[in-house]
Order: sequence, then C-alpha cells, then structure tokens
Amino acid sequence: MKIAVCAEADNKEPRVAATPETVKKMKALGAEVLVEPGAGMSSGILDADYEAVGAVITRDPQREADIVLKVRRPNEMELTSYKKGAIVIAIMDPYGNEAALQLLARAGVIAFAMELMPRITRAQSMDVLSSQANLAGYRAVIDGAAEYGRALPMMMTAAGTVPATKVFVMGAGVAGLQAIATARRLGAIVTATDVRPAAKEQVESLGAKFIAVMDDEFKQAETAGGYAKEMSKEYQAKQAELVAEHLKKQDMVITTALIPGRPAPKLLSAEMVRSMKPGSVIVDLAAERGGNCELTVPGEVADADGVKIVAYTNVPGRLAASASALYAKNLYTFLEVLIDKKTQAINLNWDDEIVKATALTRDGAIVHPSFAPKTAA
Repeated sequence: MKIAVCAEADNKEPRVAATPETVKKMKALGAEVLVEPGAGMSSGILDADYEAVGAVITRDPQREADIVLKVRRPNEMELTSYKKGAIVIAIMDPYGNEAALQLLARAGVIAFAMELMPRITRAQSMDVLSSQANLAGYRAVIDGAAEYGRALPMMMTAAGTVPATKVFVMGAGVAGLQAIATARRLGAIVTATDVRPAAKEQVESLGAKFIAVMDDEFKQAETAGGYAKEMSKEYQAKQAELVAEHLKKQDMVITTALIPGRPAPKLLSAEMVRSMKPGSVIVDLAAERGGNCELTVPGEVADADGVKIVAYTNVPGRLAASASALYAKNLYTFLEVLIDKKTQAINLNWDDEIVKATALTRDGAIVHPSFAPKTAA
C-alpha cells in the first residue's frame, strides 16, 4: 500500500496534506509514504523532516500511489497521472463545480471530499471545516488588528489613556467563536450576533455581549436539529435596524457567514459600511464566496471612504504551518476508517456512514446523491 503526499498545483495554496507526525503514523499502518519534493516547504516542513520519519522523497509520487493525499482538488492535468482506482482525498469544493467532478469520475479515481464529513461524534476528529475555521477566526482578529493601526486593549499610561477597541463579530459558529475568544484575549470590548438562540449562551460564556432583538420569534428560531429557522420579514427588519445602529459605534467588524454551495449572504450594505467611523476595519471571512459585505473585493484590502475591508481568500493558509498540522491529523483519522489495521490493507466499507457521506466518485461515475446527475424520467 503506497500513499502519496503531493505538492499543491496552485502556488497560492501553502498548506500540505501530511506532516512528519502523520507520516510516522501512516507508516505504522503499514503504508509506504511517498512525498513530492518541496511539498511541505511553505508550511515550514523540509524534505529531510519527512525522510527522518521514513518517507521517500520522489517526483510524481501519485503515479504509483494507491492513496493520494492533497489539500485542494486535483486539476485535469494532475489527474492524467493518477492510477485508475486510486483513492484521492482532498478538500474537493464540489458545489457548483460539476465539470470538475466529471473529470474525477472519468479519471477512474475514488474521490473523497473532506468537507462533506458528517457532523457526528465519531467524525469530529476528521472535521476539516471546523479545524480550518477555528484558525480563520483567530487570523481574522490578527489581520483586523494589523489594519486597524491602534491598540486593542485599554492602556492607561502617563501620557494618557488609550481606549479599548470595540469589536463586533457577526456569526457565532466555529470561526466566530474563535474570533470572539481571540479579540477578548487581546483586550477588546466584544459584541456578537447570530440567528440561533443557542449562540447567545456560547457568546456570553466567552465574555462578549450578545446583540439581537430578543422577542418570542427569536427564542423559537431554531429547529430540533440545531439549525436556524428562516425569520419573518418583520423580524429581519427589526434586527437589521438594531445591527445598523450598533455598527456606527464599532471599530472592527468580523463577518463569518458562509454557506457551502451558495453565495455568501450579504450582511453589510454599502450604506452600513459608510456609516462606520473612518479608520474602522471590516474583516470578511466569506470573501471566497463573494463576501458578506456589499463592498468586499475578494483577495484585496479595499478602502470605502476611510473604512478598510479586509477580504483575504484562503485565510487558514495564512497560518500554513498550523493549518497543515490540523488538516493532516483530520486526514490521518479518516485514513484509519479506510485501512484495516490488522491486515494493513485498504478496506472500504461502503455501508459506513462516513464513507457514504464523503465519497464523490467511484467506478467512473459521480456517486454522491447531492452531485450525481439526475437520470431522465
């Protein structure tokens, strides 16, 4: 059994799919690990570090690999060198990319999408969305602080007092909660909002103030499964008015609303942005899907009448070493589902809910029910 760790074709992707720690564990599963030269360089991992734990450094390791590990979905040129029947595991970004999924199918590979991992207890250690969002939430505060140009905590000095920065986090999922915790640790005054009532307790447990119209509709705005219900137009108007007034007093706003497969919802209108104080900063973590702010320019730091809008794409990649370490552990835990420890061989159990939920292609076809072509009636 040979496992390939490939360098990323996109030079804007600094993460790598394995670390020396996970290579060592893959060796213990009975695998021969082949690593492409320089694959870990952008994450601070040298070829010698991989060799020290038993990996073989070789060009085009995917050509003879039974399992290929990547960060991003392989492109058409990469797929020409993969063995038919090889297992390819990566962040596949399947939504809206039907042509790319067809390429995977035609290449004859068994493709698994890590971002489709089911939200069950057994799969928590494989949840790449959470591991990467955690880092994105942290980095959002660091990037915002760098652009803000002022201190975040209140400072009392002989020369006078520096007031604490006011930070408003929109969305209290994994990224939002980490942003709240980071901003609090740096001494900011933090407020946050979310459409789920359960988020109020989480936000307050981190020392932030929850901002929402707390009426009866809001208290019942969550399904039994923990998802947000769609709110009435009346409630949405009241909440928008509350947020608009709150924004005028904030120094930094971090938006985190990102829905897989859909354009990012617009939380901040141009009018809202222009109501903020000159010198304030917006960090838009949904830039890859168009952004939560109407004036976001993905991949850039834009200026709207003195308000900076920070819209980096691939925010976890801005912490490449940490992001790679977490992603590699997610991948290794998933590999343990696919490999029989006793026989030290690949053993795909197609009835396993984790395997079924993440499999995109198999036997030359797209097999995931959310992406498989609809058959004619």
